[in-house]
Amino acid sequence: MGDFSKTQEPGLGIICCPFQTVFSVSLAVQQLTCSSECKTKDNVTLSVSTAVQYRINKDNVKAAVFEIADPTSQMKSHVDNVLRSTLPSMDLDSAYAAKEEMVKQIKGDVSQAMAKYGYEVLNVLITDLRPEQSVLRAMNEINASRRLREAAVEKGEAEKILQVKASEADAEAKHLAGKGIAKMRSAITEGFKGSVQLMQDCGMTTKETIYMMMVTQYMDTMKEFANQNASIMVPHGPGALKDIEAQVREGFTSMRSVHI
Repeated sequence: MGDFSKTQEPGLGIICCPFQTVFSVSLAVQQLTCSSECKTKDNVTLSVSTAVQYRINKDNVKAAVFEIADPTSQMKSHVDNVLRSTLPSMDLDSAYAAKEEMVKQIKGDVSQAMAKYGYEVLNVLITDLRPEQSVLRAMNEINASRRLREAAVEKGEAEKILQVKASEADAEAKHLAGKGIAKMRSAITEGFKGSVQLMQDCGMTTKETIYMMMVTQYMDTMKEFANQNASIMVPHGPGALKDIEAQVREGFTSMRSVHI
């Protein structure tokens, strides 16, 4: 007769028609998706998507059916109220960082408001927090510029290190090459000394020995030119060796005169 009688669990039941009417009520967990438009402290418009997971309290079905006409609209209004009172006090970066705090606040407010109507709020999720497209593009450009700047700095540091290491390697190579040349010259000097001593032991005078060494060095130099595929003109007549010896002797004598 229009008055609430009882709740009937699934199974066999008896009703008295037409005096009793049966309503089917789902006790399963349901999800309500809310979309709210808000402004942050720095005047950025945000579109916030929120998911509220709820169900009817089994022990308070009467209030859920008879005492509230549109529970989803009520929950959406409470979600909008919390977001529009919270986000204007935050800038954009703070809004992203405060998602957990806003979730707790929304859940507490909606749970308190809907509990007396027999609705239990199980969880609240902020599934998306998106600024308008122009702001989103600007944020992406800022992030891209920052990353390019960091990449340029890292690249410059890497090139600096490579140049320093290359300079150190070049200096070390020249140092070692200098040591090698010094050792080579020392060995040549020792070889010349031994050769001069040997020639003198064979009865040659000092001047003859020096001439002999200079002619030998000259011929060795010509041989090196030939090994390097260089084209040179060498006298080949009967008196060629004498001419070479005379030229070397004259050059050596001139060098000693200039030195003195």
